[in-house]
Amino acid sequence: MFERFTKAARAVVKGAAEHAERGGAAVVTPEHLLLALLDREDTRAAAALGRLCPAERRPSLCAALSDARRRAGLSRADTEALAGLGIDVGAIVARVEEAHGAGALAGDRKDEGRWSGRRTFSPEAKGVLEKSLRVALARKDREIGDEHLLLALTTTGGVVAEVLADHGVTYAAVDTAL
Repeated sequence: MFERFTKAARAVVKGAAEHAERGGAAVVTPEHLLLALLDREDTRAAAALGRLCPAERRPSLCAALSDARRRAGLSRADTEALAGLGIDVGAIVARVEEAHGAGALAGDRKDEGRWSGRRTFSPEAKGVLEKSLRVALARKDREIGDEHLLLALTTTGGVVAEVLADHGVTYAAVDTAL
């Protein structure tokens, strides 16, 4: 599949692995793919992100990702569902962090998930890569660009899609911006 990736899309995948490495994450996640997309300049995805989530709004987006990481990656829907069962996720996070330190639920453990010197991709990140192929095919594009990765991130559900939507980056908005 990677042979169909453009240079920009390959750079995003490589950048995601670098983000995972710097953060001490065991595997590359959709969050790392988004962070790598945010690093890009002069690409189709960068232009769309620039229109939909300008630089002054990026700290808010990154803070929302960080907050979700503190909640062990639970989305707002997950948190609300648990609240419906009488479980206060915020209180649990506070108690765990009190006992084990800040970010204890983030799940970042150094040097796990490595094989042959490379970070592995989580099932969710693999799903984004596969979805990017489906998006490219549906759009009748011959190659998978970073814009297809961005579109895939908006449709796969979970925390990244939720944070993007909260910042006005939805599939429809990205499609229009492209």
